[in-house]
Amino acid sequence: MTPQSDEDEVWRQIVASFNNTAERDSADQPWPDSENVPAEPVEPSRRIVKPPEFDDDEPDDEAARDEDEEHYVPPPPPPLPKLDLPTKLAWVALFGGPAYLLIAAMAEWHMEGWALFTAVAAFIGGFVALVVRMGDGPPNDSGWDDGAVL
Repeated sequence: MTPQSDEDEVWRQIVASFNNTAERDSADQPWPDSENVPAEPVEPSRRIVKPPEFDDDEPDDEAARDEDEEHYVPPPPPPLPKLDLPTKLAWVALFGGPAYLLIAAMAEWHMEGWALFTAVAAFIGGFVALVVRMGDGPPNDSGWDDGAVL
């Protein structure tokens, strides 16, 4: 016989014995014979569970307190830092130059070359001023010990 025919024969035997009940010898059972009890249908018990009685007019103070205790309320944010004059001018230039160009284009104003140059230069100058003033060094109040420097 070929391996394929052996496999087909095994499958036929499995399918033929699919609905057969297995008979077990009591020696093969993993439990004692005293525990082999015939299964009897059990009717469900009928039990009535009543909800706890409470008055709808009175709020549960303890539950309200628990809810308030577990609710996180963040502290108020710190105030925004005060901007000095050069920083304010840089922000105005950064947004003012493109805003002027947009308004002039929408209103179809005739713009001289010097006005276009000024608006673009204001945008670039404001951006550069903000980047330069941003600084990437340690804060002034960090003390003498910077920690590990790699």
